[in-house]
Amino acid sequence: MLSRLRGVMTTLFNPLARVLLRIGVSPDAVTVFGTVGVLVTALWAFPTDHLAVGAIVIGLFAFLDSLDGTMARLAGRSGPWGAFLDSTLDRLADAAIFCGLAVYFVVHTSGATRTWGAVAALACLVLGSMVSYARARAEGLGMTASVGIAERGERLVVSLVAAGLVGFGLSVLVLVVALVALAAASLVTVLQRMATVRTQALAAAVASSEA
Repeated sequence: MLSRLRGVMTTLFNPLARVLLRIGVSPDAVTVFGTVGVLVTALWAFPTDHLAVGAIVIGLFAFLDSLDGTMARLAGRSGPWGAFLDSTLDRLADAAIFCGLAVYFVVHTSGATRTWGAVAALACLVLGSMVSYARARAEGLGMTASVGIAERGERLVVSLVAAGLVGFGLSVLVLVVALVALAAASLVTVLQRMATVRTQALAAAVASSEA
């Protein structure tokens, strides 16, 4: 579903992408701008209990992921550097979001809610990084691991929607439950990718022995 939405956003961004390219804005500049926006917002809004504002603003900046790719395609600049920069800065943005949520729980909640919320947010950070690393490492070894139930898009949607709902007045338990479920889904995704790579590695070993 999110992949189809990304295609729609790419189409919608075409006019804006052309305008930015015409005035001399580069795709890399948009990538960096979006990441800085997420960093500043996540590390200010969440720790200061502005969950709704943080979720909305970060969501808007997240759309720049589609804009910079559209600009690169229109300008004929798609390549390894742009992909590397985008993936690297995505990890930094994700870290800021979940660190900001962890600080929110430590500062603004207490008891079991604080413990479970902070631990779940940090678990999402660690396991989300493992999800991305598993795919990158597999591709570096000549295999694929683009499977799983909790890719980056899904992780962002779940965490930001839950944070926004709490910011608009729902119980903070909504965010705790969402983060716990997201951490579990991320762990499942890591295991799915490990199983996929193992299957490919075993198949390659068999093919090599029969050659």
